[in-house]
Amino acid sequence: MKKKTFSITIDAPAEKVWEQLWGKESYRIWTAPFASGSDVKTDWKKGSKAVFVDGGNNGMVSVIAENIPNEYMSIKHLGNMVNGVEDLDSPEVKKWSGSEENYTLRTAGGKTTLTVDLDVPDEFENHFDEPFPKALNELKKLAE
Repeated sequence: MKKKTFSITIDAPAEKVWEQLWGKESYRIWTAPFASGSDVKTDWKKGSKAVFVDGGNNGMVSVIAENIPNEYMSIKHLGNMVNGVEDLDSPEVKKWSGSEENYTLRTAGGKTTLTVDLDVPDEFENHFDEPFPKALNELKKLAE
């Protein structure tokens, strides 16, 4: 498993960035670079299930490992969603199971730096290099 980090500074307070990160409508907009029709089904509460899907109902099944409003969100991936069916046991899932996606917000001088740390299986090391910066730029547009 590799660690990947992406970061962006946004000219907005952490509360505004947080709202845009996890808001129902804004989430769909900033995550579109990952998959067309991107959506999530969750209440974002610690311990809650989170199902991240694309327009074809494919994606990831996760749990909210931590939620400290306006500061930190940790998402632990458990499995895949394939055509609307959860897969928590296949060999493909085992490559990702237990990996984390962590969002940390730090504010200084009225600006917020968002840092995203990911655990990524070796064969997907470069998979997020293009879409993550695009997604974070979309988020920046929404928050500013």
